[in-house]
Amino acid sequence: MIGAIAGDIIGSIYEGKYAKSKNIDLFTEYNQYTDDSILTIALADSILNNVNFSDKAVEYYNNYPNAGYGYMFKKWAKTKLKQPYNSWGNGSAMRVSPIGFAYNSLSEVEIRAEGSAIITHNHPDGIAGAKAIAVAIFMARTGAKKDKIREYIGNTYKYDLDKPYDEIREYNHENFIHFDLSANGTVPLALICFLDSKDYEDCIRNVLFLGGDTDTIACMAGGIAQAYYKKIPNWIVKEVYNRLNNDLIKIIESFNNKFKLRGSLYEYTRPI
Repeated sequence: MIGAIAGDIIGSIYEGKYAKSKNIDLFTEYNQYTDDSILTIALADSILNNVNFSDKAVEYYNNYPNAGYGYMFKKWAKTKLKQPYNSWGNGSAMRVSPIGFAYNSLSEVEIRAEGSAIITHNHPDGIAGAKAIAVAIFMARTGAKKDKIREYIGNTYKYDLDKPYDEIREYNHENFIHFDLSANGTVPLALICFLDSKDYEDCIRNVLFLGGDTDTIACMAGGIAQAYYKKIPNWIVKEVYNRLNNDLIKIIESFNNKFKLRGSLYEYTRPI
């Protein structure tokens, strides 16, 4: 899931705009984690400790209240009687990556992804977005080729994944809309940024050059890219760790250790 968190942090400085080229610095003094990372880590924590995700989401919201949560999520988190709010947004898909790494059958990944979504996002589009990202991660992690991922996700969740990245980017730059927060609008973009990439870093640069809700799109795409390419450059992980506190790092490393997300997936040294 570190690939998702890295995507969020890298994408945070381009949210609502787009990079002028793919050849830009990924990190500046302004990069920071957002609610995407916090809720991703909350979900990992709930899996590690077998705790209800709804409870962990509220706990992490209270511990990190200024991470940029959406209005409806904040309202939900502050309400005693927790009821889903029928969201069709991408909030369920941005936080789902731990499920794709933690479970070992496609059916269980789909079930768990839906369960993580419906605490807030019980609209069919919100559920489908979470399932699509989690399943793409699972397929990538277990050796599926890109054409199989494209075919299965496109057919199962009814996303058009056949348009090439460059065509979408050119259209977006000519008709730029600052924010599309819908699952239907952004999940396919994340998938295409991954499918038309050559490695993890290239995938994230695709997102930045595309523009829009860059932190969330890069979070979704980054999780899939980590699972598929099996490696994230050390310097990227170090930059990410330098922006997280020890409590968040502890959960990430515990998750990595439990689910063996070291060695064959990526190599890095924890910064001192």
